[in-house]
Amino acid sequence: MVFIKSVNAKKIFDSRKEKTILITIKTNVGVFSASSPNGKSKGKYEALPYKKDLDYDIFTIKKFKDYFSDESIDCFDDLRRIEDIVDGHLGANTIFALESATLKALAKEKKEEIWQLINENYKNKNLKFPRLVGNCIGGGKHSKGKKPDFQEFLLIPKENSIFESQKQNKKIKSLLYDNLKKIDRNFSGKKNDENAWMTSLNDKSVLDILKEIVNNFKIDLGIDCAASTFYKRKKYHYLNPSINRDKEEQFNYISNLLRNYPIFYIEDPFDENDFVSFSRLLKKYPNRLIVGDDLTVTNLNRLKKALEMKSINAIIIKPNQNGFLSKVKEVCDLAKKNNIKIIFSHRSGETEETILADLAFGFQADFLKSGISGKEREVKIKRLIEIEKKLKR
Repeated sequence: MVFIKSVNAKKIFDSRKEKTILITIKTNVGVFSASSPNGKSKGKYEALPYKKDLDYDIFTIKKFKDYFSDESIDCFDDLRRIEDIVDGHLGANTIFALESATLKALAKEKKEEIWQLINENYKNKNLKFPRLVGNCIGGGKHSKGKKPDFQEFLLIPKENSIFESQKQNKKIKSLLYDNLKKIDRNFSGKKNDENAWMTSLNDKSVLDILKEIVNNFKIDLGIDCAASTFYKRKKYHYLNPSINRDKEEQFNYISNLLRNYPIFYIEDPFDENDFVSFSRLLKKYPNRLIVGDDLTVTNLNRLKKALEMKSINAIIIKPNQNGFLSKVKEVCDLAKKNNIKIIFSHRSGETEETILADLAFGFQADFLKSGISGKEREVKIKRLIEIEKKLKR
């Protein structure tokens, strides 16, 4: 069993040089730390990262150390004991970091991997590894200047190993540098918040480049539209080129893209309240992944509504959108029960925390969305490769 003797918290900087939280706990089996990432493109309905602000959470959590010392943690489900104490007092980032540090302590005490704590019957199961989803070209809120309106253009390898998938993503991203250099006169080789190439090309021009890539490699193509970020006053306001589309025009535009380009995966193509348009798109393209992120925000009730409306066949899981890992488990369980594909995802402001890989594998996610390059992104992929190597020995 693990007993938390003391809790400390401090500010650290994420990959965007913005402040986030690092939690350190002292336990009967040692000292363990974990941090939380920051999101920039946030869904309206996701949990607040901090109760009031970062300083408030740091001050508050230190007051709880005596409460934690009375609780013993012996399995993943025991995290609820911590959650009962902090519920209503701390934000999602802080809770996620605290529970992550606790899982690290429990893994040490049990002499197991973190993913094994989540998937207790792993010895009796045929485990799968998630496919990598990597952002290669970026726009939207993650980029600056003239840019695509869509937030992410994604590479999804079909390789049989994580190592080979990451190798392929890096190779293609390198090739894209040369392609963008030839076509985009403004391209300077700069990278955005998620370490994806920044370009002044519009969405269709980027898709034209990627269409050729897909034809030459064993890979699927995805886009994260993040449509809520440019939806205001019942219109989708595109800037590159400048055009406003109403709800029906947006549906027709997205439908045309899916018809004319080999897009396997499309995330948040409509506003976060438009369950109906998601549903229409899924009905029209049942063999594509229609992915909810801002629509569902790792929230059980939002997922229930999406299921009722038949709005999605895939869901983004961002643990710090919720904070409570027991509730993340509930969302994953309901998604699996209804054959909804699960995509565990990083945030745009990342840290060198690796637990996302263990969570993705432990919950048997279908995909891990963790970028392609940049140390904060690559550590998660390297952790997944490490798990892969250990299991294949």
